[in-house]
Amino acid sequence: MHLFSVVSAAVAFSALADAYTWKNVKTGGGGGFTPGIVFNTGTKGVAYARTDIGGLYKLNSDDSWTPLTDFANSSTWNNWGIDAVATDALKPQTVYAAVGMYTNSWDPSNGAIIRSNDAGTTWSKTQLPFKVGGNMPGRGMGERLAIDPKLSSTLYFGARSGHGLWKSTDSGVTWSNVTKFPNVGNYVADATDSTGYNSDNQGIAWVTFDSNSSTTAGATSTIFVGVADTANSVYVSKDAGSSWSRLAGQPTGFLPHKGKLSPKEHALYISYSDGSGPYDGTNGSVWRYDITASTWKDISPGVDPYYGYGGLAVDLQKPGTIMVATLNSWYPDAIIWRSNNSGASWTPIWEYTSYPNENFYYGMSNTNAPWIPTVHDINTKTIGWMIESLEIDPFDSNHWLYGTGLSVYGGHDLLNWDTKHNVSISVLANGIEETSVQALIAPPGQSLVSAMGDIGGFVHSSLTAPPAAELPLFTTSTSVDYAGQVPKTLVRTGSASDGSAIQIALSNDAGATWNLDYGASTSQYGGNAVLNAGGDTVLWSTSANGVLVSQYTSSFSAVSGLPSGAAVASDKVNSTVFYGGSAGSFYVSRDTGKTFTSFGKLGSSSAVNKIVVNPTVAGDVWASTDTGLFHSTNYGGSFSKIAGPTVGYAFALGKSSSNTYKYNIFGFFTVNGVEALFESKDVGSTWTEISDSAHGFGSASSNPVTASLDTEGLVFVGTNGRGVFYGTP
Repeated sequence: MHLFSVVSAAVAFSALADAYTWKNVKTGGGGGFTPGIVFNTGTKGVAYARTDIGGLYKLNSDDSWTPLTDFANSSTWNNWGIDAVATDALKPQTVYAAVGMYTNSWDPSNGAIIRSNDAGTTWSKTQLPFKVGGNMPGRGMGERLAIDPKLSSTLYFGARSGHGLWKSTDSGVTWSNVTKFPNVGNYVADATDSTGYNSDNQGIAWVTFDSNSSTTAGATSTIFVGVADTANSVYVSKDAGSSWSRLAGQPTGFLPHKGKLSPKEHALYISYSDGSGPYDGTNGSVWRYDITASTWKDISPGVDPYYGYGGLAVDLQKPGTIMVATLNSWYPDAIIWRSNNSGASWTPIWEYTSYPNENFYYGMSNTNAPWIPTVHDINTKTIGWMIESLEIDPFDSNHWLYGTGLSVYGGHDLLNWDTKHNVSISVLANGIEETSVQALIAPPGQSLVSAMGDIGGFVHSSLTAPPAAELPLFTTSTSVDYAGQVPKTLVRTGSASDGSAIQIALSNDAGATWNLDYGASTSQYGGNAVLNAGGDTVLWSTSANGVLVSQYTSSFSAVSGLPSGAAVASDKVNSTVFYGGSAGSFYVSRDTGKTFTSFGKLGSSSAVNKIVVNPTVAGDVWASTDTGLFHSTNYGGSFSKIAGPTVGYAFALGKSSSNTYKYNIFGFFTVNGVEALFESKDVGSTWTEISDSAHGFGSASSNPVTASLDTEGLVFVGTNGRGVFYGTP
């Protein structure tokens, strides 16, 4: 047994944030689901896009987007889940959003309505007495939040989980339940789901005002509400919400995803699907409700559909021109239809000539995100998938946008559809960075490398230009590491658990090319893999197969002495040494990972969150835990507890110009009760917060961190929904 000791030292900290400048590492393509896009109908050029885990964005005149909710920090991380957005036609600077991530136990906090009177520069917030589900099933239905077009101090919000319809009469400051609304919804995707994710009542789907109707006490009289109920999907009020009734003659059997008013036609268009989305949909329909005649007409474009319908657009400049998208046509591609006669006939964006041959009525440009065609599982899906947002600019019939599960697309020649039956589509997600970042490394002398959910990750040869290709082999990469003495040698792991393919790969050229590690079996996946200093041995803490080791790509075998699920790291100088941490205890292997010895508890810690090793000094190792930060200079033989941090998550060592302290520490810690991103330039004697009120980075516990060993002060932060940030002092 080795001697273990803990030594505490005095610490100082700065409550004031250092003046760091933060920018996104650019991918240019979004990288996630955009369930809603909303144009302002009163002022040209005002539009917003909501994402499910990455916050809210505002459209700029050059087709780029500006993020508006980067204030979300570790206590308000759920504010990146945007379940609805509304923009005021009478006051174009005013915008509202319903924020909250989950309605089950995964999100401990209730949701809120946030409001801004300066186009999202600053926000006020009203907490709701229930949860909001920006990343729940049915998040593409909407919009659940709507502003009265004649009395914009009045808003309605359709809640989930059986909480019903809510109303504000003071511009979103206070809210009350509309108790007379008769249906809180009853649809659940899977009643047997014990997590509550798929078994929650999806509630109210959308609210749409009839701007042609008269007023009642200044408010719009006629209001339509879509409900997640396959038998009773649309309700109407004709007295500004005082009373409600089921709209007569409505179709049944499907869920109403979008309800769009065509004012000059006095018509309401509704897209329906047999699932709530965004992944399902095997049947559906599109209906037109003539408000004046109170009649319904099925205008569905597809014959014998194997999909539902989601995204729905109405051209306010050209009455009778509408568009609708499939939800979901997973193969060969999504279909978008367009009609110029109120749905009497339709033309598709592509169609079969004779199966499997297709005619394509569009050209696609990926200039803003050239990596998109290389996405691992894109296959034939060029138009996209999960299309719930589809909009035509109310002031420009040529301008259109649609969101997918990957990006935002659109163009500026939509009227060519009607003349040439061919349009130009581009990736128009510049500024939207919605990736879920799993791991980051910045090997000395090499480019930043990311491991990401859904899109694999990238070698970021530029921080300001999009990558040319995503990392191959894995849809989701869970970890990435480099060999300390041969930093171009990398290892990366994938998450697929279905046994279909090996989930670990190696690169010898800094990530330019990758080869599967055939020492692994297809049953081994996920977790975190690290390379020894010489690059010949992989230690892999898998998701379900314990901790494994392989040398020279031999078959992976179980290590001895290190618990399953342990945090792992390698000494960056000594090729025979690996480190591990589990349940608050620290472990060391001196035989290239074959056996591990426990060196005892790190103080009173019960969890080891991250182990980081000095890149140039053997045996110099750091560990963050649920009680703080610990440092050893003798291969873990003894540790000093760094005073100041009381909880530690991901952290990194970066270059320092100090003659005394060779490396700066960057990481997410709790210092003096503040959970934030901190920097120490003196090996933990003093700490300064480098996150700020405008850059909170969401949940601290899930964010990977790395720092440059070549450029002092350059630090990288990965987020769960806002991509990678880089900061410089």
